[in-house]
Amino acid sequence: MEPRERIVAAAARLLEDGGEDAVSTRAVSAAAGVQAPTIYRLFGDKQGLLDAVVTRGFEDYLAEKTVRPPSDDPVADLRAGWDLHVGLALERPALYRLMYARPQAAGYSPAARSAFGELAALIHRIAAAGRLRVPEGRAVGMVHSAGSGVALSLIAVPPDKRDDGLSHAAREAVVAAITTDSFPTTGAGPVGAAVALRASAGDLEGFTPAERALLGEWLDRVASPCEQ
Repeated sequence: MEPRERIVAAAARLLEDGGEDAVSTRAVSAAAGVQAPTIYRLFGDKQGLLDAVVTRGFEDYLAEKTVRPPSDDPVADLRAGWDLHVGLALERPALYRLMYARPQAAGYSPAARSAFGELAALIHRIAAAGRLRVPEGRAVGMVHSAGSGVALSLIAVPPDKRDDGLSHAAREAVVAAITTDSFPTTGAGPVGAAVALRASAGDLEGFTPAERALLGEWLDRVASPCEQ
């Protein structure tokens, strides 16, 4: 294993065993079998090393997600993705806090942006299926904020004091708020119809770019009536 890989793996183990404070340059160099200058040369400083650990954590998370092929029901896939996300927090709480609870997390690593992109793509599938009752951007924000909030809430308390039903209840509340079980969009009315058509507008033939842009503007206005 290359020195960089050994260092990141060692830092990840120390993080899980003792939290962020355990990831000192001395401890990591000893665990990885390298000299401290090697860490500085490869990562710059401790923050650079922690960023590398976060990136690796997201890559592992995305690899697990992509192993599961999408089903014919994008809403079911949304539920599965939520459970996988919360499961990551419960299995690796120290890493999850590093990903979502630190100020630096707001900048998002490339891997974190990829994870967010996976969620956006899934929400787009729901919209294209005619089952989304709110605009795509809002749905993505609701799922992301609610999912990470639930996960951080759960890992903030001891395992024996956690509400085992919290994640399921929150997940179903969000799913109910953003989706409809009706096909194609009868349960969501004109808003749902507009969201569905907006998701497929790029595939419409016979329109000029300007016409597509105008149609998109109209559909956005229908999809967000409370904001006009």
